[in-house]
Amino acid sequence: MWVFFAFGSALFAGITAVLAKCGIRQTDSTLATAIRTIVVLVFSWFMVFIAGSPEQIFSLDGMTWLFLVLSGLATGASWLCYFKALQMGDINKVVPIDKSSVILTMLLAFFLLGEGISLFGGVGIVLIAVGTFLMIEKKEPASGVVTKRGWLL
Repeated sequence: MWVFFAFGSALFAGITAVLAKCGIRQTDSTLATAIRTIVVLVFSWFMVFIAGSPEQIFSLDGMTWLFLVLSGLATGASWLCYFKALQMGDINKVVPIDKSSVILTMLLAFFLLGEGISLFGGVGIVLIAVGTFLMIEKKEPASGVVTKRGWLL
């Protein structure tokens, strides 16, 4: 079942990037992040009540609170940087760099959480790094490449 939710996350993240790029064309990226955060906040609490778990908030220990607060701060910093990068750069370059966080996450999980990295996982990390580099490298469009206006060269 986790795979279903993981693919759902990828789907919504892709949609989010395109919607965000459209939404920040005429506003400051910081304001856009704040608006997005309010929507996420309201939606998240709505889901907490739908799931019937608001009383669990009183049973969380101090370390859980600490890690969730730190995670929230990291998320906020990530969103601020992401929206500013989207506002300033091409979505086709910003998103691959953002998604390369997979590499950092896997390495941090290995070093800090003791999670293993298989041979195939290591190869995947290298391929993600190479793929990210290839997507962000500045090059002239080749014949048959779709341009910004959607025209085939």
